[in-house]
Amino acid sequence: MSPTTEPSFRESVDIMFNRAVALMDLPPGLEEKIRVCNATYTVRFGVRLRGKIQTFTGYRSVHSEHMEPVKGGIRYSLGVNQDEVEALAALMTYKCSLVEAPFGGSKGGLCIDPREYDEHELELITRRFAYELIKRDLINPAQNVPAPDMGTGEREMAWIADQYKRMNTTELNGVACVTGKPINAGGIQGRTEATGRGVQYALHAFFRDSQGLEKAGLTGKLKGKRVVVQGLGNVGYHAAKFLSEEDGCIVTSIIERDGALHDEDGLNVEAVHQWIAKHGTIKGYPDTHCEADGAKLLEVECDILIPAALEGVINMSNADRVKAPLIVEAANGPVTAGADEILRKKGCVIIPDMYANAGGVTVSYFEWVKNLSHIRFGRMQRRQEESRHQLVVDELERLSSDKQLGWTLSPDFKEKYLRGAGELELVRSGLDDTMSSAYQSMANVWHGRDDVDDLRTAAYLVSIEKVAASYRAKGL
Repeated sequence: MSPTTEPSFRESVDIMFNRAVALMDLPPGLEEKIRVCNATYTVRFGVRLRGKIQTFTGYRSVHSEHMEPVKGGIRYSLGVNQDEVEALAALMTYKCSLVEAPFGGSKGGLCIDPREYDEHELELITRRFAYELIKRDLINPAQNVPAPDMGTGEREMAWIADQYKRMNTTELNGVACVTGKPINAGGIQGRTEATGRGVQYALHAFFRDSQGLEKAGLTGKLKGKRVVVQGLGNVGYHAAKFLSEEDGCIVTSIIERDGALHDEDGLNVEAVHQWIAKHGTIKGYPDTHCEADGAKLLEVECDILIPAALEGVINMSNADRVKAPLIVEAANGPVTAGADEILRKKGCVIIPDMYANAGGVTVSYFEWVKNLSHIRFGRMQRRQEESRHQLVVDELERLSSDKQLGWTLSPDFKEKYLRGAGELELVRSGLDDTMSSAYQSMANVWHGRDDVDDLRTAAYLVSIEKVAASYRAKGL
């Protein structure tokens, strides 16, 4: 790799995969089986819009079927192409394996700018795209389960689920054909915030790792740490909101496509989010310095940099100027392989995308399980838990009264203790446990092997070994 040659996203994934398998003892045939995409389907379909037929190109790539169904989002973007979709499908395989979600990896995309179409037009396009995939079993609750990605959300997932049900009217588990749906269409509490919440839990796990903190040159807790966030979409917004409001981080910079805001005293994430929602731009936000060239703020002094937008924003042209000691890849592939090498040599610690943004697929897994079981989490046990807790509180207060101790439980404690876990609490608990366990598996390799000097390689080693074990168990 020369200083003037920037690897593509697909090449970056392959470079990082090869770096990991060079440290493993895999048979060459098995190594190749894990590396390549099993299949990529390209579909071109027409939709009558605005008095004429418009033709669209979409993709659905299946990287690995070591476990089924396969899982991966559908993105709407003019940048969608086969190479990108296959690279993202590969990342999904490794991501699911790392967090022990029982899926293979898949990814889909439609080459379209959704901002150019109104809601009715998008529904027509989405339903036709879904039809083309469904009839080939590339959307199916037992074989291939999409989710939202860049440019799509709950609305599109509801359309896809409804289209599947129209085409499979007797399928009992039809609603499980896609995740990331609205609550009233079979979704799950906590799915919208899941990826951003997962970024927060990833940082919680990292800050419990004293050896990791030492390698990053950081000390203490999250409180007071200066954070720069690139991209205030769903992931960046929730990550920044939770870190600032719940963990006491100071979000000093927010970078968007049309500029960036910077305030050393900290930005109000919710206020900025509301401004963008109302005005469609970050420009004009009051009483804060606005930098027209937002990319410059990737290079400001901070403790934690969270790129939560597009691939390749930190590359060989700017990596040597990035000052953050800790980078959390909330987006897929925001650091290129070339930049990764430069940053590692500088001593920067990178929490890799396959782990940092795995909150989405983890909670998608919970939603899929909920759809298959046909009952929301907590429905059977919540009131029973509350009744048992009430017995304990009543007994403690009776003892205080009988013995004339004169003490009472604080109202805040009683309120929290007496409240049984509902679906949202259970989802957050499951996500926290998943992120904590996955981090520990990476950290054991990172700190335990002399030939592994970064978390990304550790993540690949853990996930590839699990995929290889699945193939071995199948007799391959």
